[in-house]
Amino acid sequence: MAIPDENIHPTATGNAAKVVAEHQAKQDLVFYSGWFCPFNQRVWISLEEKGIPYQYKEVNPYKKEKHFLDINPKGLVPAIEYQGKALYESLVLCEFLEEAYPNYEPLLPVDPFERAHVRLWIDHTSKTIIPSWHRILQAQSVEQQDAARQELYEAQRKLAQQVKGPYFTGKEFSLVDVANAPWVAREYILAEHRGYDRAQVGDGWSEYAERLATRESVIKTTNDKDKLQVIYDRYLRDEAQSEVAKALRAGRPLP
Repeated sequence: MAIPDENIHPTATGNAAKVVAEHQAKQDLVFYSGWFCPFNQRVWISLEEKGIPYQYKEVNPYKKEKHFLDINPKGLVPAIEYQGKALYESLVLCEFLEEAYPNYEPLLPVDPFERAHVRLWIDHTSKTIIPSWHRILQAQSVEQQDAARQELYEAQRKLAQQVKGPYFTGKEFSLVDVANAPWVAREYILAEHRGYDRAQVGDGWSEYAERLATRESVIKTTNDKDKLQVIYDRYLRDEAQSEVAKALRAGRPLP
């Protein structure tokens, strides 16, 4: 995100800072993180949910170390280094953690059909919910905001209708919940600046969203609101230069 160095906090804050401090020891898995990134938070939530040992390393978006660029030429977080090998892309990483650490708390169902069902709704999240969320965030005219808000309501409503409760697959927290939680935890930004109202979604979205936002792993990996606001002010003015922001302006799928 192209935000001047002096305006962006360099490291995690609040609850997230406490978790960072607990994960500085060397481990087989190194988590390269950007505290402010919701895509990044997906992987962080998965690590905390599964209880996998990991070493946390903050990536400065303006002064990326050569080693980080060597393992991830795209230069984007999240990324991991696992036993000397590197991977990136948030949902790829979440599934990798399932396969590489089978003896830890699972976030995918065992049944093949249920696994496929979960993946379908992760795909729905990626292709409809997240793009609509960001469109309303960046929309400047009232008409654009109204249209994007209705798109977001409809996308969330479709997912809400599939929730078995209390989480997507029922009692167990799954990767569908992980995929949505970072944006649910940031819905207050849309409520304060774009007229978003959870209650307008219907079909139990408000209750589901509240359960996600108050999940321990989500709270533990969430930063102070005032530090996040600095990030999102750029989006609200449609001045952000992140890959997501540029893709939306160009009418391209999100990276």
